[in-house]
Amino acid sequence: MTVLLILAAVLAVLILWAVAIYNNFVQLRENTKNGWSQIDVQLKRRHDLIPNLVETAKGYMAHERGTLESVIKARQQAVDASTLKDKQAAENFLSSTLRSLFAVSENYPNLKADQHMRQIQEELVSTENKISFARQYYNDEANRLNTAVQSFPDNIVANAFQFKRREFFELEDASEKKTPQVKF
Repeated sequence: MTVLLILAAVLAVLILWAVAIYNNFVQLRENTKNGWSQIDVQLKRRHDLIPNLVETAKGYMAHERGTLESVIKARQQAVDASTLKDKQAAENFLSSTLRSLFAVSENYPNLKADQHMRQIQEELVSTENKISFARQYYNDEANRLNTAVQSFPDNIVANAFQFKRREFFELEDASEKKTPQVKF
């Protein structure tokens, strides 16, 4: 009888341990999803600002049609991207085309002085900062999940319930880590 009680107690402890680990994985997974949704919200805001930026610049930059078209193309690729890898590549391309637009706009004093253009650029810089913070939060949560998925004995529960590692949202080119500089 004592042996059965001991076995039942051990089994109960193991079940409680597995439930606690499972619940921890659920929380980590949901935090990671939340982090990604915060990035997604800021990326949408960025994507929504770009057409206004291009329309404002069009009137001043008639000779820079290629630059404006590159920005629109990059924005569309970023909007259409579905996987994390595709989003990373598209957002990196979009960042570089925005930098080139800002660089070209330096040659147009009237454009630099335009109030609407300055306002959109300020909003873009603010959005870039928010994207950076959201990426950091997502990567922190992905790191917590990835560590738990690989750590013993948690990895036993992770494998049993198919909890998977998450990819980090990283910038590939060191120059792309810089926020676009806006100068007036």
